[in-house]
Amino acid sequence: MALHCPECGFVNADGANYCQRCGAFLGAQDRPGGEQSDPVTATYRVGETGELIPVDLEEASSEGPVVVIRSGGGRTGESFPLDRDRMTIGRRPDSDIFLDDVTVSRDHALLVRRGGDLYLDDLGSLNGSYVNRRRIESHRLEDGDELQIGKYKLTFLQR
Repeated sequence: MALHCPECGFVNADGANYCQRCGAFLGAQDRPGGEQSDPVTATYRVGETGELIPVDLEEASSEGPVVVIRSGGGRTGESFPLDRDRMTIGRRPDSDIFLDDVTVSRDHALLVRRGGDLYLDDLGSLNGSYVNRRRIESHRLEDGDELQIGKYKLTFLQR
């Protein structure tokens, strides 16, 4: 059974949680057999020797804000704790959040703490930075915001 995107109408493969064309959440649409599906994001971090270490999202966000990759680059579920006042996002290998794809500028964006809030600032990237599908120059982040950096879609979690 194919799943139609409620946003753009694209026909997605059975079992998809997000639209392959626009990235919209497909929701708990009826699945074969009448069952409902809840979205699940696998979350992990990469250990020092390259092994994948499972991360409990509730636990990760309980220690402070995190950004989780929702799609893009085969890194779905990878999380980054936002534990500093400034964190760079880009294609430069020494970026705090390194996103290796040509759709990401070398110095794409900056996560910066102002007062008690976290902001995403675009650094003049070619493809722009988006929060909740709107192109931004600077945006104060709220729990659940969807960030798009190049082909990567990330979710900001703060509990």
